[in-house]
Amino acid sequence: MSLLKEALEAGKFGVTAEMAPPKGYDFTEQMEAAALLQGKVHGVNVTDMQSASLKATGLGLCIKLKQAGVEPILQMTGRDRNRMAIMGDALAAASFGIDTMLALTGDHPVVGDCRDSKPVYDLDSVGILKMLSQMEESGCDCGGNELTGGAPKFYKGACVTPVYEPLFLQLNKLRQKVEAGAMYIQTQGIFDLDTFKRFMEQVDMMGIKTHIMAGIIPLKSAGMAKYMNENVPGIAVPQSMIERLEAAAAEGKEKGVKGLPMQLGIEMAAEMIAKIKDEKLCDGVHIMAIGAEKNVPVILDKAGVAI
Repeated sequence: MSLLKEALEAGKFGVTAEMAPPKGYDFTEQMEAAALLQGKVHGVNVTDMQSASLKATGLGLCIKLKQAGVEPILQMTGRDRNRMAIMGDALAAASFGIDTMLALTGDHPVVGDCRDSKPVYDLDSVGILKMLSQMEESGCDCGGNELTGGAPKFYKGACVTPVYEPLFLQLNKLRQKVEAGAMYIQTQGIFDLDTFKRFMEQVDMMGIKTHIMAGIIPLKSAGMAKYMNENVPGIAVPQSMIERLEAAAAEGKEKGVKGLPMQLGIEMAAEMIAKIKDEKLCDGVHIMAIGAEKNVPVILDKAGVAI
């Protein structure tokens, strides 16, 4: 059984991390981070050419993680594959014991680093979930042909953006994803818990029943926060956090100490995770360290969270 499914369905506080495959074929850095994450999280999302930037395939890194004893979560976008390719990758993943996945529509290639690449979008995130759910129920492929040995079962997930206008569009899409088979949801990075509480209240009012995990992005600098505010949809870092990061940078410059803003970002992420868990705001957290996966165990220790 999926380790994440086992935890969430038992009422435990779910914890997942995230990492990207390399822009190349050397997985050494990723596997070093995986060794630190082992036993610290219920799963590690492997991104699928995030931001439409070319990387090694997520399935390849998922297999490496599984072989190393770390539970992978296979992210699957509709940008680069038609339904045949998506189902084929899902079947291949299942053959390696990978049973947790996350469906995404995927950023358009125009925002990435191979802009001449043609998008597919045969299925969006809802379509991917529906197809896999139908496969599981029928034992047949996307063409209605019987699968040899039956269909694998996946613990299927999707994403939602709590900071969105108008919010009802995100809530409606969330309902569609759950109805299509999403059993857990990871959110875009959140930084204001009051806003997140209001979002969770709206989810409850609409009667949407699923496991929701709050997205946590440890900030590395004020510049990173400002960039995300200006360029990443659904991200809203409060000015108070930016000012704290700027003050940390100024203090570090004055004292000749490097890394104070990153250390503060770790502290702020840990504080948020501890509050989310203590106040039971949702079912878990998804930590997106963006290249600094080695910091995830530190963040969890500071938050007092263990799986």
